[in-house]
Amino acid sequence: MSVLKSIIEANKRGEQRGIFAVCSAQPLVLRAALRHGVATGSPVLIEATANQVNQFGGYTGMVPADFIRFVESLAEAEGLPRERLLFGGDHLGPVVWKHLPADEAMDKAEAMVRAFVKAGFEKIHLDASMGCQGEAEPLGDSLIAARAARLCKAAEEAACGRPLCYVIGTEVPPPGGVASLHALEVTPVPAIEQTVAAHRMAFDAAGLSDEVWQRVIALVVQPGVEFGHSDIHQYNSSLLDAQRRFIRRQPGLVYEAHSTDYQLPEHYKSLVADHFAILKVGPELTFALREALFALDHIEALLVPQAKRAGLRALCEDKMQADPKFWQHFYTDPLARDWQLGFSYSDRIRYYWPELSQAIDTLLFNLKDPIPLPLISQYLPLQYSKVLRQALPATALSLVLDHISLVLERYEDACQLSAIKG
Repeated sequence: MSVLKSIIEANKRGEQRGIFAVCSAQPLVLRAALRHGVATGSPVLIEATANQVNQFGGYTGMVPADFIRFVESLAEAEGLPRERLLFGGDHLGPVVWKHLPADEAMDKAEAMVRAFVKAGFEKIHLDASMGCQGEAEPLGDSLIAARAARLCKAAEEAACGRPLCYVIGTEVPPPGGVASLHALEVTPVPAIEQTVAAHRMAFDAAGLSDEVWQRVIALVVQPGVEFGHSDIHQYNSSLLDAQRRFIRRQPGLVYEAHSTDYQLPEHYKSLVADHFAILKVGPELTFALREALFALDHIEALLVPQAKRAGLRALCEDKMQADPKFWQHFYTDPLARDWQLGFSYSDRIRYYWPELSQAIDTLLFNLKDPIPLPLISQYLPLQYSKVLRQALPATALSLVLDHISLVLERYEDACQLSAIKG
């Protein structure tokens, strides 16, 4: 709370301060983020989504307490002090169970929120924006807010006096990305005002105190950023004059931007300056991971006998074709599917990494010795000069983590986190 509060206060004063949330459960992505935090001296905010982690295990197989222990073990191995590690729960609501009747879905969402809080998560995104079985979308602000307040009350009860902070909002991009990119409009100020008013009223109706409301730190709105399979909707600061004026009048409240992946570096700086003080990143990190792993797959084919190769890229394609549930509703164009499976910005391949962990380990083991420089120049050119300067080992693991860190560096530069010690 104290770290997030200091960042938000600085941002509200007009300083170039923000924080980015690493929304991933992938071990190599997490290692890169933790290693980045050690190198910069910055706090590290790690977030788990309801799809990744929940009381039933999510697609990672981890319940919230498992996830905390897992990240803490990685942080200890990387040398990041525990006090600089922050945990957030993303899209905590009925999203996983929206196929069920609302009462049943909300019961499960409430149990999930309790599990997250009891495990030690401290930043809670209350997301009840999706309709459940038989409900027409979009839901009204009042219903969304009432469900969010119910989840907040469950969180407060589970916290037993430990102060949490909350994120609210009704214009929340769907977790996991969009199937196609369409024309985006920024959230108009009247809609933002209605969202805040509806949530304040719902919190009061649920018996939540003013002190709890003061710990609502951020509001999710649409700033006009999104990505599709091969397109990126870049941020345009000039469209948000009214939104900037509104948030400046709200004490202790900033915006949280979702789907900020793949923006140009200058747009991250503009987002933070426009009081989007919390930036979410996830698919771009696993996209960078995939880039590096596929590059290493090419290198492995040149250096390792066929019988010993991991053959990761071919395994990825086989696994995705055999079990299409994570991409079939996204990659619907049969003429584009061949390249989208491996290379789409939507990065649906990330859902298959847990099942391919052994193949990744084999690939990294096969290339544990220094890789010839010409091959690094060919397949991982962004790391080549660092290797030449002896600032980076020419081994597979170091190359992968460094490639992921290039994404983190753009966010760090925009947020200037190293100026705020956790």
